Amino acid sequence: MPSEKKDIRFPITFRGPQSVKHLIESLGVPHTEVGKIIINGTPLGFDYLVNDADTIDVFPLFYANGDNSQLFQSFPAGERRFIIDNHLGRLASYLRMWGVDCLYQNDFQDEYLAEIASQGERILLTRDRRLLMRNAVIYGYWVRNKTPRCQLVEVVRRFALVDSIIPFSRCIRCNGILRPVKKEEILPRLLPLTKKYFDEFKICPQCQQIYWKGSHFERMSKLFELVLSEV
Repeated sequence: MPSEKKDIRFPITFRGPQSVKHLIESLGVPHTEVGKIIINGTPLGFDYLVNDADTIDVFPLFYANGDNSQLFQSFPAGERRFIIDNHLGRLASYLRMWGVDCLYQNDFQDEYLAEIASQGERILLTRDRRLLMRNAVIYGYWVRNKTPRCQLVEVVRRFALVDSIIPFSRCIRCNGILRPVKKEEILPRLLPLTKKYFDEFKICPQCQQIYWKGSHFERMSKLFELVLSEV
């Protein structure tokens, strides 16, 4: 919501029968961001048809100092699994490096993203609020920040990912689970300096990408330390 409409009451004019979901989204707020709706003092759902003079209180899924006991919408229990739209590729890479399950391809279309999100097993991360307003989307989150590092801090904080992170356990390319591999098995694929200076390697069983603790590993480790200090 724009700042001038937060934490205040304001009138909405509408014509004909309108669901409360439609009215909320007409203000630019996707239904995936809504945690609780109180209408005339009673908790109700998105299907409620709004009447003249109704008093409607809408609370976000995450809000400070609030009573979360009546939230009618939450994220699926267990491991956080995401599907990420094609404008957040760097965020997808960062999350995969942390060991978070992220379904991502740079050619995913909105229809496919909504279809996967409709199954309720993955949370859709996007900066496209209109995409989150599709009825099919069950779990979604509008990423507020524009820079990848800040996006990573935001998502880790919002979904309490710190305790479930296993750094450098997933493939950045395809999301596969990495496994250790003996140097002798991949020796023909290594560059001369890599052969000389490194002895520990991991490989992705799905795409066969090889990983080792080179300069990129060191840079990302420093980034993760910085992110953890801000979460």
